[in-house]
Amino acid sequence: MAKKSDIKAPASSMRRGSTGKVFVWIILVLLILGLAGFGANGIGGSISSVGSVGKTEIAVTDYQRALQQELSFETRRRGQPVTMQQARLEGIDRRVLERLAGGAALAEEARVVGLSVGNDEVASQLRGVPAFQGTDGQFNRENYEFALRQNGTRASEFEDQLRVTAARDLLQQAVTGGLTVPETYAETVYGFLQERRSFRWAIVDESLLEGDAAEPTDADLASFHESRPELFRTPEIRKLTYAWLTPDMLLDTIEVEDSELQGLYDARADQYIRPARRLIERLGFSDMEAARAAKAQIDAGETTFDALIEERGLTLQDVDQGEVSRADLDSDVADAVFVLTEPGVSEPVTTSLGPVLYRVNAILQATEVTFEDARDDLVAEFTADRARRIIEDEIIAVDDLLVGGATLEELANETPMEVGALDFKADTAEGIAQYEEFRSEASRLTVGDFPEVQELSDGGIFAVRLDEIVAPALPPLADIRDAVLEAWRADQQAQRLAELGTELVTKIEGGTRMASLDLAARAERDMSRTDFIEDAPVGMMAEIFDLDAPGITFVQGPNGVSAVVELLDISAPELDTDQARAVTSQLNGVASEGLAADVFEVFGRAVQSRHGLSLDQTAVNAVLTQFGGGGQHGGS
Repeated sequence: MAKKSDIKAPASSMRRGSTGKVFVWIILVLLILGLAGFGANGIGGSISSVGSVGKTEIAVTDYQRALQQELSFETRRRGQPVTMQQARLEGIDRRVLERLAGGAALAEEARVVGLSVGNDEVASQLRGVPAFQGTDGQFNRENYEFALRQNGTRASEFEDQLRVTAARDLLQQAVTGGLTVPETYAETVYGFLQERRSFRWAIVDESLLEGDAAEPTDADLASFHESRPELFRTPEIRKLTYAWLTPDMLLDTIEVEDSELQGLYDARADQYIRPARRLIERLGFSDMEAARAAKAQIDAGETTFDALIEERGLTLQDVDQGEVSRADLDSDVADAVFVLTEPGVSEPVTTSLGPVLYRVNAILQATEVTFEDARDDLVAEFTADRARRIIEDEIIAVDDLLVGGATLEELANETPMEVGALDFKADTAEGIAQYEEFRSEASRLTVGDFPEVQELSDGGIFAVRLDEIVAPALPPLADIRDAVLEAWRADQQAQRLAELGTELVTKIEGGTRMASLDLAARAERDMSRTDFIEDAPVGMMAEIFDLDAPGITFVQGPNGVSAVVELLDISAPELDTDQARAVTSQLNGVASEGLAADVFEVFGRAVQSRHGLSLDQTAVNAVLTQFGGGGQHGGS
């Protein structure tokens, strides 16, 4: 059953590149990386989408592709496999769904307002994709159809997707076209960052104070205690009773059969048993004679593979084939690539796309993690997943008990949940308070609110009741006398340093040199706002740059370290130089892009809110189950 969701498209989904070429590449990458292991028909003949925005559906295959791409990206980034269980704990599945929902919202708005592009525009975008071009740099129909056929995608489907994407692009241009910041913006920012100041300064600390401060009387402490209550007032305390259950609480109760672990190991075989692989690049030629000639030139040191790429007007990204095993390649290609025992360029080989030279950049040996070596990890993964499923099954029962009037204390008798009490403050972060979901609910509750079962980020659940709010209060002086005494002494020293600083400034302004005042002066030349000076009081640079003209000032920092500063010179940056013009031009461009992206993000959220997002949770759970992640109660 589809249901309304409060998923909002993240900023990243609204800040995608605005050029058609970028969108074409995004779609192509999704096609190439997307459906490995799933097939082209999704998860079942009766389920085609995981949701919709208005009449624009979010296809099951799109969700599968996007999840696979995100998992592959995270695996490469971290250098180790990322399971769906990990992805769900980190919210990756939800992030992917939010991104797709954002794109669907914009596509729906384009459909409603009648935005579309013609065949000529679609053809133009196809011609601009290097992967669809032949050796002459022109669009090659055979290459195009071969790439789509390899991924089980019909040309009509791909071109329809291009048309939708181009319409979204038109919509973005209509909303944000012409949005730019004033030229003075970059000049102001550049001037702010590039301004330089020269000054002398000297530390003023307690070593320069004469004599010791007088000890306070009881009356002094009482007055200070009453006049500075913000220093001593206790925080608000929210007395809570909670019931909770996390996967970790159930791990010791779960029995694991070796057959189940073996099944999980087999399902993860591609993670534990990896064949020999190569990182390769591919460069095609018009005929075998040209390929052989290029190989001979490379062997003779007359040219390089990189030079040949550059001569074609291509980039390394255009020829990159990524990480491949023998099974990923035709037999002839595999023989040419895997015969190399160290990085280098293969002999010419005939492929379905014509003669090709392959460059092997890295040789990755076969690896195997045996079942026994993986057993501990498999047990941890299996029991954690089983624990989460047990908890999911408990949610309805717990919810029914609460609705029926059961107290949190009674939940502990009728469910595996555990009950606890907590004096919750703003800085409480141990135990259950380490979960943001609990902290948010604990801060929101009012006395008398009905406890509701809610989920934690690790798959656990909780319900919480606010029993009492202890308001902030000023403790009696007798209870905190030591703390008041310490604060009084710090305050007195700060006052004495401030008085000394004022005296020193007056003397220096009168012509007395810092050295004559027992101050160890240091000179700084051409310093910027962001420069760091060791030992300087916190905030000194900011105060120096707040001065409008050369002069003397006193900077009082925390922890009893202050400084006398004499500003000597202010050097404004030159704006009429090649470097300044280049930087300000770039700043204006970046700021204008940011402005346009912000406006488009607001527009996108409004669009999604207007058309409404419906999710089919059954379909979402089915996709997650295919990845080994199971379903998720209450939404993805």
